[in-house]
Amino acid sequence: MPQPRWLPYLLIAPSVAFLAAFFLVPLGQTILLSFDGGQGLSLANYARMAGDLNFPTALRNTFALVIVVIPLQVALALVMGLMLQKMTRGRELVLWIWTIPLGVSDLAAGLVWLAILQDSGYLNTLLFQFGLIGGPTAYLNSETPVALFVAVVLAEVWRATAIVLIILVAGIQLIPKEFGEAADIVGASPWTKFRRITLPLLKPSLQSALILRTVLAFEVFAVVYALGGRNFPIIVGEAYTWQNENQNYGVAAAYAVLVMAISLTATVIYLKALRVDPEAQA
Repeated sequence: MPQPRWLPYLLIAPSVAFLAAFFLVPLGQTILLSFDGGQGLSLANYARMAGDLNFPTALRNTFALVIVVIPLQVALALVMGLMLQKMTRGRELVLWIWTIPLGVSDLAAGLVWLAILQDSGYLNTLLFQFGLIGGPTAYLNSETPVALFVAVVLAEVWRATAIVLIILVAGIQLIPKEFGEAADIVGASPWTKFRRITLPLLKPSLQSALILRTVLAFEVFAVVYALGGRNFPIIVGEAYTWQNENQNYGVAAAYAVLVMAISLTATVIYLKALRVDPEAQA
């Protein structure tokens, strides 16, 4: 008995309704709010956002985090994934240990690193006991911007590398072993196998990992807020400030739209730069 033509649409209707109710409607409301100047649609909120004293710093800090954190996470996840591939025993246990940070919330991860790096934290205590410092050293204030930036990078790399690792491990497991065996027969070096076999076949996984982590990196907030607060302005942090402290929802919405626009642009760049040919992957 042939299925009715409307059956596929009926099956996806709940998902479409869910997306419309919890994504498309709030998205449209946020965009409209960002253009609401009080007396009709205008660019007043975007002008106030661009004129904010912290806006250039927040933009620079956010892009600096993304530019530093994403390559570090991808490189580290690649090394960890290839190490797992070479292991014959205990692979599941090691992978489980490496993915423990996934069970820690953003704020909790920030608080963990705060306990390590604050003036009376574990790092200063350890350095003092070994006689390397004479007293508490500040790492997380406005007078030490480089140290604060490094602290945020460390916290983000520790917290979110596991996401990239899981995606790349799944991609590595899909690479046929016959390719590596054929490369061994012709005497290819490990670097040649990685460059000519592993990396090209990992393109789909790398594309997914880069898009996911870049979007999430532009939305980073809790880790930065826990470690530096207002000492390290970022885009999402400024949106939070305008909404909760300044009670200006229009400018906060403008910041949100800016983050969305940047994330969409990065996604398009990755899709074009890492374009995957289905025939080549077949």
